[in-house]
Amino acid sequence: MFGEYSFHDSEADSAEGNPPPGSGAAPGNLPPEPASFIGREQELRLLGDLLRERRLITLTGVGGVGKSRLALRAVADARQTRPDGVWWVELSPLRDPGLLTATVAHAVGLADHSPRPLDEELCAWMADKELLLVLDTCEHLVADCRHLVGELLQSAPGLTVLVTSREPLGCAVEQVVDVRPLPCEGPDSDALALFRARALAATPQAAAVFADPGRTAVAAEVCRRLDGIPLALELAGARLRLWTLEQMAERMGERFAVLSDARAALPRRHQTMRTTIGWSHELCEPLERLLWARLSVFTGDFDIAAARAVCAGGPLSAARVERVLAGLAAKSVVLRTDERGAGARYRLLDTIREYGQDWLGELGEVQIVTDRHAHWYAALSQAADRGWLGPGQVDWYRRITAEHAQLRTALEHLLAADPTAAMEMAGALWFYWFACGHGHEGRAFLERALRAAPRTGAAHNQALWALGLTTLLQGDMDVAQRHAEECTRDAARLADPERELRAAYLQAASVLMPGNPLRALTLAGPRARAGRGGRTSGPGWLLCKLATAYALCDLRRFEEATEEAQSLREACAELGERWLRAYADYVLAVAALGLGDHGEAARHVRAMLSGKRLLGDRFGIALGLDLLATAVAGLGDGELAARLLGTGHAWWRTVGRPQMGSPSLTALRDQGERQARAAIGDAAYEAAFLGGAAASTG
Repeated sequence: MFGEYSFHDSEADSAEGNPPPGSGAAPGNLPPEPASFIGREQELRLLGDLLRERRLITLTGVGGVGKSRLALRAVADARQTRPDGVWWVELSPLRDPGLLTATVAHAVGLADHSPRPLDEELCAWMADKELLLVLDTCEHLVADCRHLVGELLQSAPGLTVLVTSREPLGCAVEQVVDVRPLPCEGPDSDALALFRARALAATPQAAAVFADPGRTAVAAEVCRRLDGIPLALELAGARLRLWTLEQMAERMGERFAVLSDARAALPRRHQTMRTTIGWSHELCEPLERLLWARLSVFTGDFDIAAARAVCAGGPLSAARVERVLAGLAAKSVVLRTDERGAGARYRLLDTIREYGQDWLGELGEVQIVTDRHAHWYAALSQAADRGWLGPGQVDWYRRITAEHAQLRTALEHLLAADPTAAMEMAGALWFYWFACGHGHEGRAFLERALRAAPRTGAAHNQALWALGLTTLLQGDMDVAQRHAEECTRDAARLADPERELRAAYLQAASVLMPGNPLRALTLAGPRARAGRGGRTSGPGWLLCKLATAYALCDLRRFEEATEEAQSLREACAELGERWLRAYADYVLAVAALGLGDHGEAARHVRAMLSGKRLLGDRFGIALGLDLLATAVAGLGDGELAARLLGTGHAWWRTVGRPQMGSPSLTALRDQGERQARAAIGDAAYEAAFLGGAAASTG
């Protein structure tokens, strides 16, 4: 349909993991299902009915009973597809309740750039949506989830919410489903089937066990002793790699008798799960137990480099971490996934991580290992900052996105333990807050760090500049200008040309967006840049060139804008950079439109959109769609222009502020609409616009 003007680059779509609009695939972000799923037919039928009839369903049950797997299998059913998608929000890594709304917003694709409270923006965005939202692992955030879910359900009539939690939310409309262990009686029980599957995955020799009726009866007794709890069955099944079934049954009986007595106050299922994990822990090698404890500081998944840096020490050398980690994975203590482009990632299930945290406390290592974790991710943030304007930019975007949960955990720890390090880390992540759609979260972290840390030095100036960028992104121009002025004075005291150039960009952008291009040109133009010096390949210089090119377009000095943007594009291409280069393409497209060359404008904006998709820059995608629509309208294709404007409208809704409130951006978009309506008439325009607005932004 989009013909030669199609903005969707197939490589970018695959990099984002999203289906291109028009592909027929439903939007959503469901994690991959485990290789096998056994039993639960009755629960799945019940859930299927409830998801069609009720608006809030909560799966409760003991840790390890399989709530998350059941939820995933239920919502992955094609019959649960919703027009606006099925969205999975993993809350297990989240420790700060204040980031709950941001986590949900990010998961569903809302990269809000508005100064309004994010919960209001999320409610407004969902108001006309028909979607299924899964909040996985909520027991540590029950009160906050109850409040947010209540607000969302009240605002969005088409919303259905499925929750997994060890306890109900306590909402009036909540339908609670207690997830029980697998049936474990008899030779054909689901519990035995799961135990068999895990045992065979651990060792092919286990087949002999289940070919013998007598030994199968022993296996069934093991399943009964484990109360049919899936995680306990998986841990036990993995043990057949090292022991015979009879050895395991004998040792299990001995240890359960001892450990169960020590936990007699716990309910039976909790007692069984804790006892099984304790038994598995005792059967690990000493270095495996040590690594298990140290890995408990990770929230979410992690890579081998992080495990080495954080967990090595004492008897566990860095060189041995990978081998010991592989041993824990073989025992099902650690889960391993291999992701395209990301390599191997590891994680502990919550119940197992909690046990490790208890042991880390017993070892007296909580502080030292948590510090190592925080400083590793602070160093990673600094490395990403250094590499952002270079050939590894897309890789850094993907890596920092993958480490989002760990970065949050590190920042939270440093804010309490080392505010200066927290300020340095939050400032180094400026590109993630500003360019990758995390303005609300970045602003909150930066404000907290700047309040807590000393107000001097380059780190303070960097954090203040990054804070100014987030307020600029949110359209809070008065605040952005105040930060820019303070940043400028501070940079002058530091006598650092790069800091001065960055401050000049912030000042220029904060006056350019409301409509003062002359002042922006004075602040960031060639004369101002030359007066400050600095590296011509540094962020400050390049951002000032971008602000200059925008200002020249607003002043209708299109030939000069073309020259400035082309120079910027060449500098970015030489660096191997994509984010700024895409904005240079945008300015070249605007200038081409101003000079009457609509075909050239379309060519540049297609290049811009390709780059923005690679980096998940929703603001840039929305900008580009408006501009492409205007170029297409100028070429006479009113229907395509209307569809592109509709799609642009859908993307702007994920940003929160159409055209960022900028007079020049609004005028450009309105020009395309006028031309499209003139070409095809109002009725055809409205129909095409609505068709485009239905496109996926997932």
